[in-house]
Amino acid sequence: MAETVLTNTGLDGFLDGAPERRDPVFVRAAEAVLGLLALRGADRETGVPEPTPGLVRRLLVEDLPAFVYAPPGALAAYPAVVGRLAARFDGGRGERVAEAVREATGDFERAMTDPGNLTWHRWYASLLRACGADLGDPEDVRRRLAALDGAPLPDGVHRADLMGRTALADVLLAEALTRAYVRDAEAPPAAGPLLADHDVATGVGHVAAALRDRWTAAGLSEQLAGPYARFAPGPDAFPHLVLADALLDEHLDHYGDIAVPVPPPPAVEPGPFEADADTLITAVEELSEEEFEPYGGEAPHLLYVAYRRGCSAESVARKAAEYEDWAVDPAVEDLPVAVPPAPPEEDAAGSPGPAHAVPPVPELARLLGTADLTEADRARLEDPARDLATVLDRLAATGLVFRTGDAFGLTPRGAGVVRYLLGVRGIAAPDAAEARAWSASEAVAAAVGWPACVAARVLADWLHARGNSADAWSRLLAALGTVHAATPDAAATRGLFTVLDTAAAPSEALHGAVRDPVVGAYAHQALRARGEASDLIQVGISARALFVLDALPAKKGPLESRRAAFDTAAAAWPGGSAALVRAMRAADRHEAERVLGPLGLAP
Repeated sequence: MAETVLTNTGLDGFLDGAPERRDPVFVRAAEAVLGLLALRGADRETGVPEPTPGLVRRLLVEDLPAFVYAPPGALAAYPAVVGRLAARFDGGRGERVAEAVREATGDFERAMTDPGNLTWHRWYASLLRACGADLGDPEDVRRRLAALDGAPLPDGVHRADLMGRTALADVLLAEALTRAYVRDAEAPPAAGPLLADHDVATGVGHVAAALRDRWTAAGLSEQLAGPYARFAPGPDAFPHLVLADALLDEHLDHYGDIAVPVPPPPAVEPGPFEADADTLITAVEELSEEEFEPYGGEAPHLLYVAYRRGCSAESVARKAAEYEDWAVDPAVEDLPVAVPPAPPEEDAAGSPGPAHAVPPVPELARLLGTADLTEADRARLEDPARDLATVLDRLAATGLVFRTGDAFGLTPRGAGVVRYLLGVRGIAAPDAAEARAWSASEAVAAAVGWPACVAARVLADWLHARGNSADAWSRLLAALGTVHAATPDAAATRGLFTVLDTAAAPSEALHGAVRDPVVGAYAHQALRARGEASDLIQVGISARALFVLDALPAKKGPLESRRAAFDTAAAAWPGGSAALVRAMRAADRHEAERVLGPLGLAP
């Protein structure tokens, strides 16, 4: 039992005289709280670990959700133990700790009930308790565990999630035990050591297992490491996590933050995600062989790019041109590609048909956004495109990727697998239903980072889910002016107005937005385009300045023509160019500097 592993925590003295000492729930909570505080280095000079606000926050929000199983009805005992412990200390110390407990209790309860924090031990302890097992009886735990074969996982949780969380908890507990032993050895506390030499001699792993069992279910560690190891597989059972790590790297390279969501696929076909992911990593590893150079190592990038495009098809030729450092117009690089009908020799799983052929020069010019391509250019792209198609065809053999002619992408089943791989590394990867449930601000914030065609689809779905009502439109239009306000992303945010199908917007929503200080001019122009009356005088100066600013060419064309576009706009602006520059800067300093600086009009 853990009491004999962690000694000198002051548990007996703490319980003496406490009215809850006969309450097994309180005693169990007290043992865990005192033990974890002591492990984390709490001062034990008074005979019990002295909590501090920092230690309390860590205990409630990090350690208990990592190591301890407590049924919902028993959660209140843990903050209560800390509160009772704080009351033993006079002066402001106890009050500061009590305040920390009050502030952290809500987060503690959320963390303890969050399926994302489950470990194998905590999950099986909850299942065993639901079956009526005595969690303190190792024989009853073993007997009940045998009846759980095939027990389901919590909704939305994969085996890899539990494995990863368990591995992290194991590392954290081993580190805490090692540090506690070293700390006591270097400066022996008056209260005595937490770990006896005999306990440490048996190994940190043995001590950690004893604690896990005490804090979850007796004998569980031995069972999950032995006869029931298949119930709690370790990292070796998940070879596809290598691919998940590669996709994580891709996401961080592109967005820099796992909380920034990738767009939801239009369709996901449920399947055996783990088995499909293992199939996919096998193909990816084969592609790293020399025979698939130069693009075989790009397989994770291709998978991520296909998903980030909202699973809309990409062009083999366009992607090969990017790899060959050809100039591709940013305005067209995310445009979807038409998927031609599958030839007879291509099956429904997406296996490749004929060898790849680079599109004709006019179509290639459209795909790259370059007008002066020649047949010689097209011929130069044939070999790189063929090499890239070979890589895609190997991926297509899994049935998770397709290549039809020059188009490639993820199948609905492949979309589900890539979403699973992103999810097990904590990347925000919503499905369509989750995206539809977002608030207007959440939907707009996410859509800013997506290809325009994908943003258009998802925002249209969001509006459709709310019946395209005037209220939904009004909330969405308002979010275009408030999300990322006063940041470098403000221009891209209000630019989302152009992907909305304003022809279908309720008139009252557009009229209501005309006075918006950010998108008012956009709404005014949308109404005029629909043939509806709209008074320009209702559009504020800031909205008008932003509309002009956004219409100026920022990156394309010679500076002379770009300056001419500004001069034309300034000629019609009250007060001329100086007044227009001031209005632009006041409305969006970041975009004004980016666009006007190269024109010698630094605001």
